Amino acid sequence: MANDALFIGWGAVARGREQTSLKVFQETVEFWAKAQQDGRIDGFEPYLLQPHGGGLAGFMLLTGQRAQLDELRSSAEFANVMARAGMVVDELGVVSAYGGEALAQQLGVFQQAASGLG
Repeated sequence: MANDALFIGWGAVARGREQTSLKVFQETVEFWAKAQQDGRIDGFEPYLLQPHGGGLAGFMLLTGQRAQLDELRSSAEFANVMARAGMVVDELGVVSAYGGEALAQQLGVFQQAASGLG
């Protein structure tokens, strides 16, 4: 099971781009499905959030090994997918995420840094 992830979050759909956003969302899902089929990621899950008064409207969680995710994130294909998505939604962001052993390692880094603060 993957210990690392990419969190791709987005805000509201840009006004006037509602229909286009559906097309871009489908293209994005197809891109991640192909990346999973090709073994470039372990998996992905898209989520939409209920309106809650915050800026986050939905997200995708991509799982894989850090090296896989870093390679994909630095690819021209990824840049193209993100550029298209950024044209139809507000507040698009990509953040590395950690789980399992990777989470434990990150907590160790935090603990070591915190211990030096007294």
